[in-house]
Amino acid sequence: MARRRWRDGITSEPAYALVGTLRIPGTAISPGRAVLRRVLLALGILFAAMLIVYADRSGYRDVQDNDLSFLDAAYYTTVSLSTTGYGDVTPFTPEARLINVLLITPLRVLFLITLVGTTLEVLTERSRQAAKIRRWRSQVHDHTIIIGYGTKGKTAVDAMLGDGAKPTSIVVVDPNQTELDAAERDGLVTVRGDGTKSDVLRLAGVEQAASIVIAPNRDDTTVLATLTARELAPKAKIVVAVREAENTHLMRQSGADSVVVSAETAGRLLGLATSTPSVVEVIEDLLSPEDGLGIGERDAEPTEYGGSPRHTGDMVLAVVRGGSVHRVHDVDSIEEGDRLLYVRRGGM
Repeated sequence: MARRRWRDGITSEPAYALVGTLRIPGTAISPGRAVLRRVLLALGILFAAMLIVYADRSGYRDVQDNDLSFLDAAYYTTVSLSTTGYGDVTPFTPEARLINVLLITPLRVLFLITLVGTTLEVLTERSRQAAKIRRWRSQVHDHTIIIGYGTKGKTAVDAMLGDGAKPTSIVVVDPNQTELDAAERDGLVTVRGDGTKSDVLRLAGVEQAASIVIAPNRDDTTVLATLTARELAPKAKIVVAVREAENTHLMRQSGADSVVVSAETAGRLLGLATSTPSVVEVIEDLLSPEDGLGIGERDAEPTEYGGSPRHTGDMVLAVVRGGSVHRVHDVDSIEEGDRLLYVRRGGM
């Protein structure tokens, strides 16, 4: 692979060179609808040309010197626009020839463009994607990168969208095109490639990212992706998911800020469900911010300084102070600079 040049954390290669690897979501149209629209356009062009020829029928003649009927006009237009041109119907007056030059010829070109529109549409789509990539590269910052769009990655995106995140602020990195197609249908920016490679993460704008979620299916892949992401984005918040708890310390050492053990978390919920199923329902509710209850984080207000976090207007669960999370019963009073984790209603 040719060595890429990097500018501000994103490759400086031309945008058209990235089409197919980096995709910006757009409005999709079904193939059947696209074909129908093209056919209707071709018929409209054909009918318009028929009317033009028929309106100026006195300037045309056929090989038998008969007056031109509408059928003759339709016949002439069809063979003319398709460039067949048998020559049995021809314009012979200067006015008819001028109209043929100014109107019929452009319609002939447009008709041919419509007929070969599939190839042109591909080229147009590539140009459109290249323009979107150029615009995105100039504006991308403070976004979230999702490495791995499996079950965990999709669930993470659903939670972010339910919490009010914009789809265009999320970039999905995955080597599986099928998964990327699903992400693009959800309105997400996608990058096809291995999330452990620095070139791929740079294409996703990793150095401008505010947070990175790493959720592949293998823990060893997660470690490599975390190491690469932390090297490229030392200030970004990195959240990773691992299958085994024994790998948690490896993730911490690799640079992860938060580690979620998927197997143990699921196991705890299964255990709770056997004795206190209502507790599991409440936890599921808290983890579904689009409705019901949710967990929010906000700055402590000046009127709350010096007071107990248990006596605020919100149900406070914990206090974030100095980068550490403290349980609410371990904090006697709220201080300036504290952030409060609280229970809020979903959708707020």
